[in-house]
Amino acid sequence: MSTATTLAAREHARSQAEKVSAPTAPDGVTELTWAESVPGGSYTTRVLARGTRVRLRDVDGAACANLLLYRADAPWERLNTADTVKVPWNAYLGIGHPLLSDQGRVLATIVADSSSRHDALCGTTSLTTNRTKYGDGSLHGASSAGRELLTVAAAKNGLQPRDLPSSISFFHGVRVEADGHLHSTGNAGCGTEVDLLIHLPVVVLLANTAHPLDPSPSFDTTALEVLAWQASEELDDLPNTDPEYLRAVANTEDAWNATHAKGAR
Repeated sequence: MSTATTLAAREHARSQAEKVSAPTAPDGVTELTWAESVPGGSYTTRVLARGTRVRLRDVDGAACANLLLYRADAPWERLNTADTVKVPWNAYLGIGHPLLSDQGRVLATIVADSSSRHDALCGTTSLTTNRTKYGDGSLHGASSAGRELLTVAAAKNGLQPRDLPSSISFFHGVRVEADGHLHSTGNAGCGTEVDLLIHLPVVVLLANTAHPLDPSPSFDTTALEVLAWQASEELDDLPNTDPEYLRAVANTEDAWNATHAKGAR
């Protein structure tokens, strides 16, 4: 849909809003700190407190949540996908997997997952790749690229394009074949969810756009639901006892305690 005029832009915005439904709180949660539906080809951003639980939901079975995390009080520390794969000795994300910063700290842990279709290897799409594949990859186009969306989300938090590392994506799986080729395993279906527990205050950037290896020749990305609520008590009962993980958690707690010790300024 064209956005070349004010009226056309209004109709485009309203058509996007019609594609999503209002999120509702999970059972047992009385207060949400974030509730949003993100249409395909759109982005969102939020600053979240330590102890927040974030639930991402693939509403209609074709969402792809491209995620970046930055430490809110020190944004030069951010998600490092290489360490997120290397330190836990596992390229495939699932329950108990830490999302690590470039300082060896845990920014978030995956604490629930009904999808198992995720990717920490490919990053996101660019203007060039989406233009080649779909005919358009611009920010306000019909098939917005991840890099374009994340650049704008970053700017709203004082971050520049040079501050965008490789992202992680949820709900579109990738596997490495025996010969080293990357193979798309697609989405797991409607209603699948992944929950993240936040260990340090973070800036969240999310772009809901097609995965770079999506085999569909058309841009079919559907709505992503985002819910968040406070669950600080869960930081005392983490779903991973691997020594590498516990060491990263200890590094994280040291950083948190150093900046929040009694009398610290």
